[in-house]
Amino acid sequence: MHRSRQSYYKAISRKEKGTYESVSLMKLVQPIRQVMPRLGGRKLHFMLQHSLEEQALKIGRDRFFRWLKDHDLLVRPKRSYVHTTQSSHRFRIYNNLAVGFILNRPNQLWVSDITYLRTLNGFCYLALITDAFSRKIVGYDVSNNLELDGCMRALNMALQTVSNSSDLIHHSDRGFQYCSNPYTALLKSKGIQISMAAKGNCYENALAERVNGILKDEFHLDITFRNAEQAKSTVHQSIYIYNQHRPHWSINLKTPNEKHAA
Repeated sequence: MHRSRQSYYKAISRKEKGTYESVSLMKLVQPIRQVMPRLGGRKLHFMLQHSLEEQALKIGRDRFFRWLKDHDLLVRPKRSYVHTTQSSHRFRIYNNLAVGFILNRPNQLWVSDITYLRTLNGFCYLALITDAFSRKIVGYDVSNNLELDGCMRALNMALQTVSNSSDLIHHSDRGFQYCSNPYTALLKSKGIQISMAAKGNCYENALAERVNGILKDEFHLDITFRNAEQAKSTVHQSIYIYNQHRPHWSINLKTPNEKHAA
């Protein structure tokens, strides 16, 4: 075979080591992927650093990505869109106060948006309010329609998390829900300034859109649910995991809860 005894046994050793590493990696990756099935590879590698060191597994990011690819565990992006903003209405439009705003603590700027969820009986709608500093979802609601009630419930949930909202800005698109008299009256009664993105410019509410995308892409909220009750249950569980466990690059790989409490 033109091979020395030494090279033969080294090959066997490498194979055994590779098998051990692969089995160990699978045991580490599976529990995280069960909770966050579409978490990106870089965040996954970051979350595993301590466990890899404990098990003396020297696996860099590029090698880790090759392993994910070999085991069909790389996440492929998904794209889909349903229009949920109805900006043709009679209500007052407010200026954009979020442009250039510098954040240095939680509860300075909240961003709001509505996204759709599919069910076998049609759509239901998820209203979200996210703290821009910590990326924490502070208020949410799932309703069967695009009427005002869902957004009001999400706002009331968010308001329960703050004792003083006088220095807070609420930013949203120009949807009729956010411009409506009851919604703006509640914000004003709490001393909250109102900010809105330009018409048709999704980039002026990009953070809210990004949170929508994370929940759908990484937490499978883009599936078709049996009914609204199943959607509500899944949303509640997903937002808990998002706030408690998912690290963000934009906040130095901390979780929203960690950043919000810091």
